[in-house]
Amino acid sequence: MRNTPLLPPWETWTAGGARVPVGGHEIFVRHDGPADGMPVTLLHGFPTSSHDWAPIVPALAAAGLRVTTLDFLGFGASDKPRRHRYSVLEQANLVEEVWRRSGTGRTALVAHDYGVSIGQELLARDPARVSRMAWLNGGLYPDLHRPVLTQRLLHGPLGPLLAPFTTRGRFGATLRGVLGRELCDADLRELWAGASRAGGKRRAPRLLRYIDERRSHRERWTAALEEYPGPVLFVWGPADPISGAHVLARVRTRMPRASVVELTGPPVVGHYPQLEDPAAVTLALRSFLRP
Repeated sequence: MRNTPLLPPWETWTAGGARVPVGGHEIFVRHDGPADGMPVTLLHGFPTSSHDWAPIVPALAAAGLRVTTLDFLGFGASDKPRRHRYSVLEQANLVEEVWRRSGTGRTALVAHDYGVSIGQELLARDPARVSRMAWLNGGLYPDLHRPVLTQRLLHGPLGPLLAPFTTRGRFGATLRGVLGRELCDADLRELWAGASRAGGKRRAPRLLRYIDERRSHRERWTAALEEYPGPVLFVWGPADPISGAHVLARVRTRMPRASVVELTGPPVVGHYPQLEDPAAVTLALRSFLRP
């Protein structure tokens, strides 16, 4: 287990951004790097937040990139409305509104986990808006997605009853189950701070409806993924039990022109490449985003 924390405290990360009105809600947004730098937008995963990107954002900003991160509705420091019908389509709307408010035109996209579905939706809407596309572990193909037991339970009919009993210990155990390299307790505590804030653990069953959306939008999102004409990079942890080596095998077959960085270690990387091996992810992204 890594003993040195990677993540800054939750309060430090959120102090570097602001909650802004977007789509009738307050959405947490950060901008790092020079105002005139080449834009890149980082899309986070479930059940965490933009805090996931904290280990790599400083290096990307130092490379001259204008880095936008945000917490999706229902996540992190953004609003978490109780009875809301959360949707990937709405999250994509919020990203577009953040771009509009910040004057962001064409931008590179980097997406992880839940964020890959939002990235696919954005590509399906307007591929010309995206200058280049990088993917980290996520359910790009719904038939290959292998949710862990906790996700299956929370997504099922008993989810609303089980969600309130989620504890930091259970959260940490579930997260450790999808990692190739363990995180220290301090980092797990910081990730839990964002996930549990403002009743966040109770929102999981509603947020997990993205699994159904992946199935219903499968053809459109698969086409957006495979037909995107711009530069494409996959930075992938093969030890991920949810979307690991089995997804990468299809990517290599269907998208042979894409660049692939497989994080084989040692030790091999799992579901959270940007947390498990931030140095390798930073190197791959800087090279890709600053050609």
